[in-house]
Amino acid sequence: MLRSITCASATAIALAALVCTAVAGQERHRIGQEAAVPHHLKDGDEFKLPLVALVGYGKTLFSANWTDEDGVGRPLSKGTGEPLSDRAHPLRGTRGFNRVSGPDANSCQGCHNAPYGIAGGHGDFVSNGVELAERFDFVSFDRRRDANANSLETIGNSRSTPGLFGAGYLEMLARQMTQDLQQIRDSIQPGQSKRLLTQGISFGTLARRRDGTWNTQLVEGLPPQSLQASASIKPSVIVRPWRQSGSVVSLRELTNTAYNQHLGIQTAERFGIGADPDGDGVVDEMTRADVTAVAVFQATLPVPGRVIPNDPDVERAIAVGERVFDRIRCTTCHVPALRLNRQGWMYSEPGPYNARGNLRRAGARILEADLTSAALPPPRLTRPPGDPTFIDVPAYTDFKLHDITDPADRSAAEPLDMNQPANSPKVTLGNRKFLTRRLWGVGNQSPYFHHGLFTTMRRAVLAHAGEALEQRKAFERLVKYEQDALIEFLKSLQVLPPSSKALTVDERGQPKVWPRADVTQ
Repeated sequence: MLRSITCASATAIALAALVCTAVAGQERHRIGQEAAVPHHLKDGDEFKLPLVALVGYGKTLFSANWTDEDGVGRPLSKGTGEPLSDRAHPLRGTRGFNRVSGPDANSCQGCHNAPYGIAGGHGDFVSNGVELAERFDFVSFDRRRDANANSLETIGNSRSTPGLFGAGYLEMLARQMTQDLQQIRDSIQPGQSKRLLTQGISFGTLARRRDGTWNTQLVEGLPPQSLQASASIKPSVIVRPWRQSGSVVSLRELTNTAYNQHLGIQTAERFGIGADPDGDGVVDEMTRADVTAVAVFQATLPVPGRVIPNDPDVERAIAVGERVFDRIRCTTCHVPALRLNRQGWMYSEPGPYNARGNLRRAGARILEADLTSAALPPPRLTRPPGDPTFIDVPAYTDFKLHDITDPADRSAAEPLDMNQPANSPKVTLGNRKFLTRRLWGVGNQSPYFHHGLFTTMRRAVLAHAGEALEQRKAFERLVKYEQDALIEFLKSLQVLPPSSKALTVDERGQPKVWPRADVTQ
């Protein structure tokens, strides 16, 4: 059953906020209560609220500083969802939070807050997550008491917190690309091979042997999870747009995982209705409707744009830099724009490719949200007036995994491979492949690279090697003005101040026409 949520007037939105409280919990306020979220949506309430009210509730959950009364923390479970190895020493009291192995945050906004303090933004280096360290009970680095002490460099992958601006458009692009790849896959007969090509981007070649089994050895840019196959199971060839490892399918999966890993909040759809897997005495810490609200909030965040100062010298440099960026073939991976069609701007929950442990489409009611709605926070991408059948998304990515590290530099590799099961020996073989960084908004989302160790974009450019070695050398050969102009172009790709209406503005936030023929030609 398909249910499309439309926008409402200001009056209807105010009423919806009251409805949200009424349907989520009828109990009276308790004196002395300290729950950050005293009332939750009941499953089904997500279909009763106007879009803006649902988004507002999702923002409330994203921004809330969760407390013990909400079920924050996970005394008897790891961030992977598995029980503690040593249940005699639960994660309570001073062991309740651990900056390395988690829980490591009180709210999503605690890490996702920049620039402008916007919920859903990126994070400074201080908010880096140590991914896969959550497979341990409590990391202490004390070798006398912890056989798995390891070191800060090997316990997990230090990953910067990415911004989520434009997330709905990005996920819908990945879904459409997946659909294209699956159609190609399904057309391959035994003994045949075909290129996996979508949006002009090649994911290599997929083949079937004469006995019908699949050969994925020549597929490129997809994680191992998308290539798993057997005699009776096709490789999914799913394009996974989330996490820098390209390991997560959807915002919903990201939400279910992150709330448990980082906050110790277990969602009912993953851990079971009425279940208390972490032993903290709180059940149904987030309902299915809650997860939908948070996913829709993230999906409807504003999109980044361009800031073009009125200084003629800067304008000229930005125009030159954009041409140089293309000339030295940075656009091979950082594809300037990808096209959404087939009404791909209608974001839907749940998505079609969710893994087990997340709400799936079979038997579920489907909620839709129009990402182009004028009632959502601006700025937004919209369909061209002359041809309303598509939207070009200027994400500057190809959604592929690439190895851009120097093979001679051991420090360039991550210690763990996040595309392997947490309990697999292959995890410790390390990783050198990362999802192509989206440059959509890169100009004011520092620091840079997957680890957030680079404070300037120039240093990030000069760190490119491996598959991007040719482009880095081309950058090094540029005259100084062209190098500086390329950086100035990247600086223009920014997350815009809240309530910006136009996608391109000047340094004062005023709408600006760009490109201008007198500057760009």
